Amino acid sequence: MVEYQASSLDRVFHALADPTRREMLRHLAQGERKVGDLAAPFTMSLAAASKHLKVLEGAGLVSRRVQGRLHFCRLEPGPLADAQAWLSAYDRFWSARLDALQALVEAEEAEPPTLSSRKGTRK
Repeated sequence: MVEYQASSLDRVFHALADPTRREMLRHLAQGERKVGDLAAPFTMSLAAASKHLKVLEGAGLVSRRVQGRLHFCRLEPGPLADAQAWLSAYDRFWSARLDALQALVEAEEAEPPTLSSRKGTRK
């Protein structure tokens, strides 16, 4: 299994824990945005939006460039790929569980009906 620095993954999952920050990332996935544009869909000040962006920047999920008085933000996908790689270990767990459930269901469907399951079917 791939080893990760816990602190960087912790920062990524902390950043992703907030629905506002997840929505900001969704907007940034479509391209670079000004801080004001990221704040616009929410009822928050630019200062509050900037605090959210600082958390995303701290996790390495967002980079910011300044052009005059405007601040532009861009999605940095690397930390998301690291989080996805960490989560993918659990894909194998769930696949094994679902395969076992499917085998159980198929085994039950293949069994001949028992006497108790035939009650009420006599004519």
